[in-house]
Amino acid sequence: MKIWFIILSFFTMVSCNKDNSKKMQHGHWRGELQINDQENLPFNFEVTADKSLKVLNGEEVILVDEVTYRNDSIFIKMPVFEGYFAVRLTDEGMRGNYINDDMNMKMPFKAIYNVQDRFEIKEAPSANISGTWEVVFSPDSAQGIYFAKGIFEQDGQKVTGTFRTKIGDYRYLEGIMNGNELKMSAFDGAHAFLFVATVNDNKLNGVFYSGNNWRAFFEGKQNDDYELPDATTLTKMRDDNEPFAFSFPDEHGHIVSLTDKQFQDKVVVVQLMGTWCPNCLDESVFFSEFSKLNSEKDVEFVALAFETAKTDSLAFAGIKRLKDRLGIDYPILLAQHGTTDKIEAQKKLPMLTQVVSYPTTIFIDKKGKVRRIHTGFNGPATGEKYMEFKDEFTVFVNELLKE
Repeated sequence: MKIWFIILSFFTMVSCNKDNSKKMQHGHWRGELQINDQENLPFNFEVTADKSLKVLNGEEVILVDEVTYRNDSIFIKMPVFEGYFAVRLTDEGMRGNYINDDMNMKMPFKAIYNVQDRFEIKEAPSANISGTWEVVFSPDSAQGIYFAKGIFEQDGQKVTGTFRTKIGDYRYLEGIMNGNELKMSAFDGAHAFLFVATVNDNKLNGVFYSGNNWRAFFEGKQNDDYELPDATTLTKMRDDNEPFAFSFPDEHGHIVSLTDKQFQDKVVVVQLMGTWCPNCLDESVFFSEFSKLNSEKDVEFVALAFETAKTDSLAFAGIKRLKDRLGIDYPILLAQHGTTDKIEAQKKLPMLTQVVSYPTTIFIDKKGKVRRIHTGFNGPATGEKYMEFKDEFTVFVNELLKE
């Protein structure tokens, strides 16, 4: 009897601990995040033979390699950013939720296997939006109004491009034109964007959805000569003769200040950023590459992170994740956690007139004087603008190095 009890216990233990999960089929998938009762945000991804994922937004490919199978559930952790999918496989694909605790976001999610179309094609396009557009968001709101520059390319039904604002861009948008209805979306692990608009007589009217708790109306007109405000005029020093200063901890608990020896007699590039911020991620990639290519020059980079994480330990975990993923070798200091409020950020750096955007870049010459403050970042999705920025950045830093 005792032997049979041991055998029965053994098989019961094996059965309880058995991994009953099924693996995702490799190939093309279309995912859908539910924004509200009327709108879903679609995006495309591919499951590779090694069971990692590639999220696809136009020319952007995001590799997702943290996939965990646990019993009948699959947990898919996005790279760098804190969001993750918790799903179960179904007959048609998978179903579950996209969760980002730091951003208080939980969105119903489903995905269909072997579907490559991002949006359903219903009819031939009756408009072409290729070119530059002058756009205003929240036009009926005196407080929330802001301007953007739409940059689009349309090839038949397919539309790609982005919106540039004075503080950054809205990533690699991809979509279609059904008749005169435009739909574009992007999902990068931190932000979920959906734009729905009608196009009539070279005018846009539509709604911008961000996640499942924010939306803004927008309107625009085609204007190839439209330009946004100069990004170097939005934030200034309160007193040009006052030095820029900071003292914040690194991941080891050491307080790092601009007066430290490593920054003396060098050109210093200070980055105000957050690990949750896609535009900051793009900028960090560029800064990291520039820093390594110019390691023999007297230029130092340092980032001040303003984090959504509720504790400093979680914030530093996010910072370490970003540094490891991107191979960043310059210091990222924790300036603030628990909020990304820009008014609170400005209090941490009272010598600035305001903090308009993450990222913001501060250029300091070898004598410790602030020479330029650049608000926002136009990433690879902006095409020529991104290339122009990289060239201008390199020229300006080299000029400061020669002084």
